[in-house]
Amino acid sequence: MKATFAEKVLAFYRQLGVFSGLPEGIEVLNPYKDGSATYELAARFYEKFYADTASRYLIIGINPGRFGGAVTGVPFTDPKRYIEQCGLEYNGIMTHEPSSVFVYEMIDAFGGPAAFYSQFYINSMFPLALTYKGKNYNYYDSAELSKLLRPAIIKNLKQQISLGTAQDICFCLGKKNYEFLQKLNLEYQFFKEVIPLEHPRYIVQYRSKDKAAFIQKYLRAFHSVGVK
Repeated sequence: MKATFAEKVLAFYRQLGVFSGLPEGIEVLNPYKDGSATYELAARFYEKFYADTASRYLIIGINPGRFGGAVTGVPFTDPKRYIEQCGLEYNGIMTHEPSSVFVYEMIDAFGGPAAFYSQFYINSMFPLALTYKGKNYNYYDSAELSKLLRPAIIKNLKQQISLGTAQDICFCLGKKNYEFLQKLNLEYQFFKEVIPLEHPRYIVQYRSKDKAAFIQKYLRAFHSVGVK
């Protein structure tokens, strides 16, 4: 029997390894160890929304935040959204991730989690949370770090595609993230087209008054590829 999208995602998470030799002060958080509480939370989510073999469009972020995806195991999904929007049980520490608020307002405008996740799959250029001296860090914040992680990012993109994501269009969150992906895409031809969108963190931190306009921009981009 063909593996479901959920089964393939969870197998991908289980094989994520440990990264060493990174610049001083930078740590990688891997919450997906088989049997961990975070892995079990992720399993509930993917088994609810991805228990089929349909293809999805990939939305690629930067790397998970320590208060969102690193807690629930689901990108851009903090505990409150996991409970209230996804309808799943969570008994751990309650954390707040501003990006998750925007993403789920956008998902609600699209038609809700079931409709959205039936057509889209969100992950990251680097699938594990990065911190520098205890604070969120991006893979591109250090030239040394991005160079060290480049092979892992390339491998990660190939794995995300192998899950069953479309290769005609990819949506990319964040300007610097888009620039990095575009360079890789020119070399490896992962996707026919990469569509850039402003990162949720940028929107909530610097353009919160324009949040409704950005939600509509996301929806127009998604509908432009033919999704309903």
